[in-house]
Amino acid sequence: MSRIRVLLVDDDPLVRSGLRLMLEASADLVVVADVGSGEEAVPAIHAHRPDVVLLDYRMGELDGISATREIRRLDPSPRVVLLTTFDMDDLPVRAVRAGADGFLLKTAAPDEITRAVRQAAAGHTPMSPESAGHVVAHVRDDDTGRRRAEAAQRVAALSDRERDVCVHLAGGATTGEVAARLHLSESTVKTHLRAAEAKLDVGSRAELAILVDRAGLLP
Repeated sequence: MSRIRVLLVDDDPLVRSGLRLMLEASADLVVVADVGSGEEAVPAIHAHRPDVVLLDYRMGELDGISATREIRRLDPSPRVVLLTTFDMDDLPVRAVRAGADGFLLKTAAPDEITRAVRQAAAGHTPMSPESAGHVVAHVRDDDTGRRRAEAAQRVAALSDRERDVCVHLAGGATTGEVAARLHLSESTVKTHLRAAEAKLDVGSRAELAILVDRAGLLP
């Protein structure tokens, strides 16, 4: 069985140790490295090639939001899930805008954190219920006619196949499920996804889902 490779980024060594023990209690997860600052994240990614990065929001000079932006510049880039000890209304939205694939509180139960890692690795967008509520509320409050029109205009630049791929992914399907539904190979789905993300100028599937929903393409 291929294990999901995880990188831990947190300035508290006790938190890193606890997360390592928690994750490695699952046979399908392995922590390939842990580092204590946002500045160390990108070099660690180059060295260890993780599938998922669990990243603390509150660190030194380079916080979790800024570190996420740095990670998103990598090609390929791993999935990123931000962890924080407190819940602020705008923090999940800022995380999504920076390119994060998920957002959880450190108070989440161990099985919720391990499940989030698996979901992120599979292409989903794990969030605590509170964080998801903030994102949905933001999208609703922000969903003026002008923004809907802008989203529709951006999505219009996609080819029919790219749009189909985006709609299925935004609806929660994995790349494997999209491949089966559209009778394509998974590598072809990923190629269409990369092309769509470039055209739409989005940094994560969470941001893609918001844009597709705002454009009115989801049922």
